[in-house]
Amino acid sequence: MSVEQIITEKLTAALSPSHLEVINESHNHHVPPNSETHFKVIITSSEFEGQRLIGRHRAVNEALAEEFANGLHALSMHTYTPEEWVTETDVPVSPKCKG
Repeated sequence: MSVEQIITEKLTAALSPSHLEVINESHNHHVPPNSETHFKVIITSSEFEGQRLIGRHRAVNEALAEEFANGLHALSMHTYTPEEWVTETDVPVSPKCKG
């Protein structure tokens, strides 16, 4: 199973998202071809209601602790409540890190 699939499954199980995008951005970094080390996650969950950004990120990090321990190097997180997601129009674009 790919790291992308594992991230999707674990975040779905832990946070019951109403919207989830897991994007492999490894190709934007200095890593070997077909790497799965850098990801962007856009996640909407009612679990985030009443939580500050740090709490939302901790919840995602806890769900993916094993992946970080096994080679996941970077995770860009964009976390929203369902209400925030309805009004969100611009998810930040990740920078190209290849120099």
